[in-house]
Amino acid sequence: MTTNEAPIQGGSTQCGVVAVLGAPNAGKSTLVNQLVGQKVAITSAKAQTTRARMLGIALFGQVQMILVDTPGIFEPKRRLDRAMVSAAWEGAQSADAILLLVDPIKQRRHELIPLIEALENRPEKKILVLNKVDKAKKEPLLALAEELSQRVAFDQIFFVSALSGDGVPEMKEFLAKSMPAGPWMYPEDQVSDASERLLAAEVTREQLYAQLHEELPYDAAVRPESYTVRPDGSVEVRQQIVIARDSQKPIVLGKGGQRIKAIGEAARTELAEILGVKVHLFLHVKVSEGWSDDKEVFEEMGLDWVK
Repeated sequence: MTTNEAPIQGGSTQCGVVAVLGAPNAGKSTLVNQLVGQKVAITSAKAQTTRARMLGIALFGQVQMILVDTPGIFEPKRRLDRAMVSAAWEGAQSADAILLLVDPIKQRRHELIPLIEALENRPEKKILVLNKVDKAKKEPLLALAEELSQRVAFDQIFFVSALSGDGVPEMKEFLAKSMPAGPWMYPEDQVSDASERLLAAEVTREQLYAQLHEELPYDAAVRPESYTVRPDGSVEVRQQIVIARDSQKPIVLGKGGQRIKAIGEAARTELAEILGVKVHLFLHVKVSEGWSDDKEVFEEMGLDWVK
């Protein structure tokens, strides 16, 4: 991964906002994590795992870049979908640059083309980033870049692998040079605006999807209940896994509770690594048929209530 670099003392600073857009599962969270130099956004093989506008904060010399890792833009059908799309476009407002990330292998053209059309007349600096260069064939990759650049006047095109970091340093340098002069918006050592409480819920949700992606539908949420720092400095986290149907409960629990134990263990280990302290994680499952219509749940996930 690329690393955040400390500012040169006495130099003039730059600070700007970069909106990271793309069809679901294009690799946006992976790319944001690469740019920041550590994990700030959850990644999953399941599409539409990013729900809130998680920010990553990347540094390059004297430049601070606020990365708005938006939910994948797609055709919204349910209230949750509409809230996610709303958050994505909100993330693009007043950005100094919009980075459009495209998976050249899957393409998802039914979602990519409306996104291209929406970008055509936007005033921000626009950067096209074609992901997965380590897997895509060169000729179709170049043909796709040519086709998209005829639709939108991109200021620059990059070919990268968000997973390996190939091509990311050059793109990061270009983004840094595109940022306006101004004071930094966040302290030097801050990498995200996500509260630890929300980050903890996201880490558990990533494990939920990683371990149950075939069996569990997308209608599942991790609801933060409490986040307490104990006197010894360790952290106690209590979370609720919310599912829509009784039939999903045995899937999440597993035989003899083994599955939920494995999810909790993996999430606890990762969270302890991120926070740098011992973590005590307690999970329980709740069936709530109408959770996706519950305003309170949305707000806890960092999403606006969209009718």
